[in-house]
Amino acid sequence: MQWSPLTLSLWISLWSGLLALVAGVWFGWLLAKRSFPGKLLLEGLILLPLVLPPTVLGYYLLSALGARGLGPWIEQAFGFRLVFSWRGAVIAAAIAALPLVVQTARAGFAETSAEIEDAARVDGCSERQLFWLIDLPIAWRSIMAGGLLGLLRALGEFGATLMVAGNIPGQTQTLSMAVYDAVQANNLTRANQLTLLLSATALGFLYLSLLLNRRISGNR
Repeated sequence: MQWSPLTLSLWISLWSGLLALVAGVWFGWLLAKRSFPGKLLLEGLILLPLVLPPTVLGYYLLSALGARGLGPWIEQAFGFRLVFSWRGAVIAAAIAALPLVVQTARAGFAETSAEIEDAARVDGCSERQLFWLIDLPIAWRSIMAGGLLGLLRALGEFGATLMVAGNIPGQTQTLSMAVYDAVQANNLTRANQLTLLLSATALGFLYLSLLLNRRISGNR
């Protein structure tokens, strides 16, 4: 199946944004509500994609998911490979977006006071009920904001996805990769068109997120 760069960018960013949201909510809650050995190390590993060069992050993922890592097992177990496929691009973009989601969700979960949680436990609330009935409703605005940030981060991802998924036209070439190819080929007309398309898409998502945030907060 052949994908246009725009379609592939939207497809990858939506899936990676969703993946980063699910993982980010869990890690955000864990870091905000639990104390355990190695907590600082875990937080550092989660935030590492923010400071690592994208190519270094991509190399780590390529080594982990490639032929010398989990690649053969994944292909045997699930019937597909992650390296040099859109699925690998989803994984790379999700990991790049994860720190933004975790930090935003963590701030939301931290808003729940210990007194409220203790009162709920006294009333017989289990830890699972505490999460679904108290923590999540209080933190949902931050979680939604983090999810939108993760989606936008995934939309603009380039270096890590290039290392893991490659730059295969029609299969793994996103808008950012298509811009790179056009510049390398000195096709400035196409580069300008793709750049405007990517900028308009990102601006559209930003506008929707700002509009949603205003409606949530009750402002016009």
